[in-house]
Amino acid sequence: MKTEKVKAKYQKKYNATPEAKKKRASDNKARRELGLKKGDPRDASRKGGKFVAEHRSENRSRGGRVGNKEGKAAGGRKSRRT
Repeated sequence: MKTEKVKAKYQKKYNATPEAKKKRASDNKARRELGLKKGDPRDASRKGGKFVAEHRSENRSRGGRVGNKEGKAAGGRKSRRT
C-alpha cells in the first residue's frame, strides 16, 4: 500500500538521524546492563528516569505512558467494532 511505503520512507530517514542513533545506543546499553537477552520475556522499561527490567506485558499495557489507556483497543490488541 502507498501509506506503508510512505511510512517506511519516513522511518528510514528518521532512524538515520543522530538523535535516533543516540537513543538506540542508550536503549541497547541499558538492556545490556540489565542483563536482558534476546527472547527474554522482560523489557527495559523507563520508570522514574531509570531503566528497570519489567515484564513486557506490563510495560506495553500502559500504552507508552503511565496511566495512558486511551490508545488501547477495548477488546484486546485488535478489536473489531461493528
